[in-house]
Amino acid sequence: MRIADSVKRLLYTPEGVSKLAMFGIGMLILLKVFGAVVTGSIGIRADAIHSGIDLVGAMVGFIAIRVTLRPPDESHPYGHNKAENVAGLFIAGLIFFAAGAIIYEAVRRLIEGGAVEMLTVGIWVTLGAIVINLSVSWWALRIAKKTESVALQATGRDLYADVLSSVAVLIGLVLVRVTGLVILDPIVAILVGLLIFRTAFITMRQSLGELMDENMPEEEESVVKQCIEEHSERTVGFHELRSRKAGNMRFVDLHMVVPRHVQISDAHEICDHIEHHVRHRMARTSITIHLEPCETECVECSVVCEIRKN
Repeated sequence: MRIADSVKRLLYTPEGVSKLAMFGIGMLILLKVFGAVVTGSIGIRADAIHSGIDLVGAMVGFIAIRVTLRPPDESHPYGHNKAENVAGLFIAGLIFFAAGAIIYEAVRRLIEGGAVEMLTVGIWVTLGAIVINLSVSWWALRIAKKTESVALQATGRDLYADVLSSVAVLIGLVLVRVTGLVILDPIVAILVGLLIFRTAFITMRQSLGELMDENMPEEEESVVKQCIEEHSERTVGFHELRSRKAGNMRFVDLHMVVPRHVQISDAHEICDHIEHHVRHRMARTSITIHLEPCETECVECSVVCEIRKN
C-alpha cells in the first residue's frame, strides 16, 4: 500500500508531477548536450539551452507548489496560493529569455556559418527528446488542469514549448540532410524562438492577470449566478458580485438581498445552501455573502412576504 500511495502521489499530485518533470528535463538535457556536441547543430544546442532553462523553471514551480500547500496563518489568512502565480510569472520570464537566447545563437550562426555533422545521430537524439518531452508535458498539463495548479501549468507549457522546439529542430535536421543546405538549421532555430515567445506571452498573461485580481472567467462567474438564481424563491436578488483567483483557489463575494421579515437563522441557512451549491459545482471556492434586507417599497419580487400581501 505504501508503494501504491507513493506512486499515486508522484503521478496525480502537482508536487509529484513537478518532481517527475524535473527528472524528465534532466534526462533531456543530457541527451541534447550529447547531440549538440556530436553534430554541431545550432538547433540542438538551442534546444539544450531551452531545456536547461526549463529545469530552473520546474524547480521554481516545485517550490511554489510546496509553498501553496501551507495552510493559512496569521500573516496570510487567505493562504499562500498566489505563490503559484508568482512562479508562473517567473517561468514566463525564463521562457522569454530562452526564446531570446535561441534567436541570438541562430542569428550568430547565420552570420558566422558552420557545419552540421552526423545528422543521423542528431535526428535520433531529437526524436528521443520529443517522445520524452511530449509524454511529460502532456501529463503535467493534464494534472495541472485537474488540480488547477498555475505553477504546474506553467511548467507544462514550458515543456510543450520545448516539444515545439524539438520538432522544429528535427525538421531542420531532416531538411539539411535532404537538401544539403546547412543554413536551414539556424533558420528553423529562429522560427522555434518565435514560437516560444508566444508560449511565454500566454503564460505571463494568465499569471499576471491573477496577480492583479482579474475576474474569474465568465463561464465560472455564470456558475455562481446560476447557483444563486436556483434559490430565487427565498431571496429577492443580489448585486456587487466580485470574483478573483489565486493559484487553484477561487474567491467570490456578493451582496444578497432577502425579504425583511426573514430571521437571521433562516437567512444564514439560505447562504449556507448557496455556498455549498457553489463549492459542489466548483471545488476550492471561498464565498462570502453580505446580507441586506429588501426595501420597503417593492416594485417587482418573486418572494411572497408580508409587505407584498398588504
